[in-house]
Amino acid sequence: MTYIDRIVKPGETLLVSARPHWIMFLSAVPPLVAALAVTAWAAFAAQTKLTPALYLGALLLVVLGLMTLARRLLDWSTTEFGVTNHRVIVKRGLFSLHTVEMNVDKVESVDVDQTLIGRLFGFGTVTIHGIGARWDPIPQITDPVGFRSAITDR
Repeated sequence: MTYIDRIVKPGETLLVSARPHWIMFLSAVPPLVAALAVTAWAAFAAQTKLTPALYLGALLLVVLGLMTLARRLLDWSTTEFGVTNHRVIVKRGLFSLHTVEMNVDKVESVDVDQTLIGRLFGFGTVTIHGIGARWDPIPQITDPVGFRSAITDR
């Protein structure tokens, strides 16, 4: 059961829930590809004295890539976005919890920004403007137009 499912009050209906888009995992790809390239170079240059150093460099790149992947997986699995018929909820964090909520009645406008790649793959940035307040942008959210519609089309 997700955090948002647990905090929905009686008489409140969850209209839409979302998570960050899988595209956030792509930041782990460059170090892993670089590690593969360095390993291939070390294998082809086996007769040189630099081979152990190249393998060590490749190992460091693999560790960097795996650490980045683990961090992204932790961020993805501990971040939730939800819209109910009464409020908008954003939850982040596992060990230190950060939640933001706004009554839907207090929302003035919702901005959606999508790049061409974002439109092709279905992700974007949502910014919610409330009466006297503005939330930090919610980047790389899955289906930002559907999320905005759940807030504005009640």
